Amino acid sequence: MKIQELSQMTGVSAKTIRYYEEVGLLPAPSRAENNYRQYSEQDVERLRLVAGARRLDLSLDDIQEILALRDHREAPCRVLLERMEQKADEIAERIHALQRLEGELHALHTLGLTFPVDDVDGKNCVCHLVSEHTAKE
Repeated sequence: MKIQELSQMTGVSAKTIRYYEEVGLLPAPSRAENNYRQYSEQDVERLRLVAGARRLDLSLDDIQEILALRDHREAPCRVLLERMEQKADEIAERIHALQRLEGELHALHTLGLTFPVDDVDGKNCVCHLVSEHTAKE
């Protein structure tokens, strides 16, 4: 099958497929007489794994490790499970940080509403609050 067919079957753009080949996630495809890339069902399966792992926000390095295990006929399941748990923990940390930021924004907004909004110099207004907030970090 040609690259456009592979793209349609997997939902991965042709540009991304070429990039995955360039970085080694996908093997270089065979070529037809007209030099068009030719893909197999194995390429479809591999690309679906790559695309699924990317949708889970796994890094290209993590995916390469998983694929290398498969290529060496070793089950990558434990590694994949570990990476998914790590990713879930990272997301939980980001959510917590975003919730803290949301609280800070609401508090600064509420306080900022008590200040004048016409201070061009920014000495006695919400701009001063934001400047002071940045200086604390």
